[in-house]
Amino acid sequence: MFSPDRNDVRKFFAEAWQKNLVRAPLSPLECMAVDIVVAHPEYQQALASAELAIQSEFTVEQGGMNPFLHMSLHLAIEEQLSIDQPAGLRAAFERILAKSRDRHAALHAVLECLGETVWRSQREGRPVDAEAYLECVRKRCK
Repeated sequence: MFSPDRNDVRKFFAEAWQKNLVRAPLSPLECMAVDIVVAHPEYQQALASAELAIQSEFTVEQGGMNPFLHMSLHLAIEEQLSIDQPAGLRAAFERILAKSRDRHAALHAVLECLGETVWRSQREGRPVDAEAYLECVRKRCK
């Protein structure tokens, strides 16, 4: 099973962005990554090179979001929506989208739930609770 480490993820985003800048062909996954970067211009500086991306540190003390974590959560959500996993996620997302009328804002609502669910899983040393994740997203619909 493919299990990228921190450097692999950072290199993937940086290389996809650099390929986009020179109009090189992109894989479908790279296209998704580029769309995420376009939606987050504030992260483009961190993608100037794969080496810079790998060397950069983003700590809680700096007060900002780790751009690679944020973009990775976006990418995970896009993949989850494309296959409706967990089942019902796409419908819940569509309800949030209908309410907000802003796809990026709707994605961020789901992203907060995913981030919280993953954090809780890591803190408790348990597998990700897909039902708790889905319930969190459903509550955002109301």
